[in-house]
Amino acid sequence: MNSKKTISFRRALSTWFHKSKRDLPWRQTRDPYAILVSEIMLQQTQVATVIPYYNRWLRRFPTIRSLASATESEVLHAWEGLGYYARARNFHRCAKTIFGEWRGKFPNCPDALRSLPGIGRYTANAIAVFAFNKSLPIVEANTARVLTRLFNIRAPIDSTHGRQELWKLSAKLVPQNRARDFQNAMMDLGALICTAHNPRCQICPVKKFCCARDPVSLPRKRKRITIVRLTESHSLSTTKGAVLLERCHHRWRGMWMLPQLKLDGLKPSSLGRPVYVSAFPFTHHRVNLRVFRQPPCEIYTPSQRWFPADALHAIPIPSPHRRAINALLA
Repeated sequence: MNSKKTISFRRALSTWFHKSKRDLPWRQTRDPYAILVSEIMLQQTQVATVIPYYNRWLRRFPTIRSLASATESEVLHAWEGLGYYARARNFHRCAKTIFGEWRGKFPNCPDALRSLPGIGRYTANAIAVFAFNKSLPIVEANTARVLTRLFNIRAPIDSTHGRQELWKLSAKLVPQNRARDFQNAMMDLGALICTAHNPRCQICPVKKFCCARDPVSLPRKRKRITIVRLTESHSLSTTKGAVLLERCHHRWRGMWMLPQLKLDGLKPSSLGRPVYVSAFPFTHHRVNLRVFRQPPCEIYTPSQRWFPADALHAIPIPSPHRRAINALLA
């Protein structure tokens, strides 16, 4: 796309955007902290799901200082339900770094932003663009799909070559002025028009610039990772209005869950019938959760603790386990 076509493309996109843009709460602020909240939450999570969490989070932690001062348990509890809890832990570390090393002031340089815990190229550029209106490329799911179809990119977008190509093309298209509006427009075009499965090509405001011969076939990705199925067995023990929980390690570190049952070669059937069964996804796994009611035990491990049932709402518990507890105590 030559310079003349690039200018025409930007103009057509801008005209459409100002008529059709999405009304999202993080677009009403230039506060880099609030923008970072949205960007961290939007990783692996859909916009409609994020909006209520975003609003609640800012009521609970309205400033970078309030987040930096919170305990990890408080942070994980506020994050509960969004999943991918490493995001929350990294965000907490990031807040402490900004408050401690940067005196609470966000750096506006992408390189400095990328030095913060949990912040990669996309997030650093997004903060620089949306908070400081820097003219920088942005590549995420929606813009990647638009760019791939616009330029008919055949390389898998999750390959090194494909990613490099997308970043180069985004850098060529972004204007020196009004980068914020341009990148929001690219995202909205991907979310509303240039969608993954049923692109609305007939009403696309920039269709005359599109080189894709078969839009639905793009973008291409390398072979999908096989989903691994797991079965996990846990116990529900109650006594005198209290529930036995176990501190999580690895997957949900810092949270509390129903104690895991060590079968040690025994078949799950030896425990009787489960009182609760559900399934949930976790990264590249599909986990079948089975809960068995067990009598209160006098001896339990140091990582276990009795909690009053009426205090569970204030404790960080992974959503699959909270749903099980709520169903079984109802």
